[in-house]
Amino acid sequence: MTTAKTLVGRGPVPVKQQRKSWTRETAESLGWALIIFLIVRTFAFQAFRIPTPSMEDTLLPGDFLFVNKFAYGAEIPFTDIRLPGFTEPQRGDIIVFQYPLKPEQDYIKRCVAIGGDTVEIRDKQVYVNGKPATGGYEVYRDPHIKRGQRDNMAEMKVPPGCLFMMGDNRDNSSDSRFWGVVDMKLVRGKAWVTYFSWDMDRNVPRFSRMFKLIK
Repeated sequence: MTTAKTLVGRGPVPVKQQRKSWTRETAESLGWALIIFLIVRTFAFQAFRIPTPSMEDTLLPGDFLFVNKFAYGAEIPFTDIRLPGFTEPQRGDIIVFQYPLKPEQDYIKRCVAIGGDTVEIRDKQVYVNGKPATGGYEVYRDPHIKRGQRDNMAEMKVPPGCLFMMGDNRDNSSDSRFWGVVDMKLVRGKAWVTYFSWDMDRNVPRFSRMFKLIK
């Protein structure tokens, strides 16, 4: 003989309880989203905007880009510890770093020389380890600008763990020629891709520069 069991329901959930449940779930979802965002921003990728023409024509004012922070190893916040990276900075890399004279400000330049290299500038020509540096970005834009510190620099040796950085727009760039080398502790990461670009003179987007690899 089978005995039927009667299931007693709890009845409808009060509206006030439903609101509390929805509010809690929403807060938890936003909390997790914020945690994931902070982890990605700290250890993987971070967005930056180009404000000046110092990296023309490689990067233009109004370019928005992602920086790969784990390429060289992301720094653990509030410490001097850097996680292992996939590679070390190389000559020719475009790198975002904290401005040595004002660390709360970020700069982006091209790495011309690494620790142990010698750098010299003679008559607008850059020499690394005694040899003329090669590549289109080594050419100055304005040959009529008066010669000075930007065009001539006595030979110097880059200390270990440091980088000598210069803008591609050599005649309009504040860089290592003027304020010295960049310690690896100040490096944010390697410039990776432009995801958006806005022409500030014409107030229109530059569609041809969107999702363009930086090199």
